[in-house]
Amino acid sequence: MRVLAIVKRIVNQFKRDKRTLALMMLAPLLLITLLNFMFNGESVNPKIGVSGLDKSLITSLKKKDLDIKEYSSAKNPTQKIKSDDLDAFLDLQGEKLAITYENSDPSITTQINAKLQGALMAEQSAEMKQAAQLFKQTMKQLEKSGAGAEVSKAANLTGGTQHVEVKASYVIGDQDTSYFDTIGPIFIGFFVFFFVFLIAGISFLRERTTGTLERLLTTPIRRFEIELGYMIGFGIFALIQSVLVALYSIHVLGMMQNGSIWYVLIITLTLAMVSLALGMLLSTFANNEFQIIQFIPIVIVPQVLFCGIFPLEGMADWLQWLAHIMPMYYGAEALKDIMIRGEGFTGFANNFYILLGFAVLFLILNIFALKKYRKI
Repeated sequence: MRVLAIVKRIVNQFKRDKRTLALMMLAPLLLITLLNFMFNGESVNPKIGVSGLDKSLITSLKKKDLDIKEYSSAKNPTQKIKSDDLDAFLDLQGEKLAITYENSDPSITTQINAKLQGALMAEQSAEMKQAAQLFKQTMKQLEKSGAGAEVSKAANLTGGTQHVEVKASYVIGDQDTSYFDTIGPIFIGFFVFFFVFLIAGISFLRERTTGTLERLLTTPIRRFEIELGYMIGFGIFALIQSVLVALYSIHVLGMMQNGSIWYVLIITLTLAMVSLALGMLLSTFANNEFQIIQFIPIVIVPQVLFCGIFPLEGMADWLQWLAHIMPMYYGAEALKDIMIRGEGFTGFANNFYILLGFAVLFLILNIFALKKYRKI
């Protein structure tokens, strides 16, 4: 009976806590549904530019599910890759094939390389079959005419297949660039975002539950002053964390860093401010630390799913739209622009301004959320 009494107490506790009950039942269904749509999306074919290739080779590449864009000139392939959003550029001059990989995603580079090798082998195989057929026809003609002295010349027809020498170069990194090198910047931003959200939410909640916030609200201080005070106070430690994570990742772990370290710090700090404002906002709707943790599957997990670790291009349009309302999406894109692509401020400015917009929006919403504690 004592065991049943404990069971009854737990059941009644869950019945009273509708938020926890809904989270247990609905959150897994929501996340599984998102993952189902994400991984069942259409595959996106790599896009490559070509110059000087035979029509037969271009046809072979298209059969390998590569999107081909033909160019009349092969000058400045790097610029063509950047301006036309290409994954690679191929230039065939005689027996030399120069291929330039964009390489921001090594898995795409590997995919293009495998398909290119397959297309070249198919071309050589077709040429060998054609030469073999021509050899047989010539041999029959020589046998009929009795010109045995020409047999050695005919034999040379089978050696006329062209051997292509491939030379690869890379816009980003080199042949040893790994997949983690390209997603490392995303994790820098994510861990800053996650831990600042968690600590800020719990700390601001404690300020409220211990009565500190209520005592502040009895003074003439205004809500926006409270918000700015907490933002600056927590922001000091968020700054230290951002600097520590960025410097450790780059200088100790050796993550790829092609841009300015100062730009990396600016973006990580901005992400921390967004997470800080969001954590403070959501803490006003929680009554204890456990309810702050409950926001993680709803708020933090989607940030991971839509920040660029998983390719967004093949997802449904509504999923891509959903990604664009996630702060981590813009933070991840900015960090990749800086650390991987080596962009200057203009290259990530739009993402930076959008992050600032998120921070301001969450602060404004938080000011209104504080109205339920005091009318000013």
